[in-house]
Amino acid sequence: MITVGHPPEQMMFQLSLRRRGISDQSVLRAMEAVPRDLFVATSDRAHAWRDTALAIACGQTISQPFVVAYMTEQLQLKPGHRVLEIGTGSGYQAAILSKLCREVLSIERYRTLADSARVLLERLELLNVEVMLGDGFEVSANVGSFDRIIVTAAMEEVPDALLERLEPEGVLIAPVGPHSGVQTLIRFRKTDDGFERKPLVDVRFVPALKGIAREM
Repeated sequence: MITVGHPPEQMMFQLSLRRRGISDQSVLRAMEAVPRDLFVATSDRAHAWRDTALAIACGQTISQPFVVAYMTEQLQLKPGHRVLEIGTGSGYQAAILSKLCREVLSIERYRTLADSARVLLERLELLNVEVMLGDGFEVSANVGSFDRIIVTAAMEEVPDALLERLEPEGVLIAPVGPHSGVQTLIRFRKTDDGFERKPLVDVRFVPALKGIAREM
């Protein structure tokens, strides 16, 4: 079991999130409970508590903490929810989600990232997270449906195959827009009449790519 301390940088990290408008206490507690320094490259651990994105393996990034907290808050999670994450990366967002819901399935196209995230999440005893190697654009019906879906890489359009995995009144949040520029976080809600679509804030994410990566 890995124990979590509370260094001064981490306390400033919490204060920064509050100052920037994160007010959901359960989200703030989850952000406090998960040691971000374990999810970044060893060379970046001194910067782990800064409000900035950092590079990880396979040309990917761990998102800026404010963006992680903001997206999590916008999901409006409940303890009984089942959540799908597209883009495991280092596993940090999945770890935050695990503190707030019943079950997380996280899909990653890079085997290196999937394997390392799985090991770290197990070390942290976050046993309600399953990491799967797969294609986030072609989510099999076999995985079932979800109360919430979060996409952590930029999609030019959210595929129907993903929206169809939502339960009634389910919510999906994704950065939508061109790969080589600014995207907008969009919150989709499944209703009886289709999908409500609400733009939130502008962001920058690495591109979501189709298929399973061959070389990683």
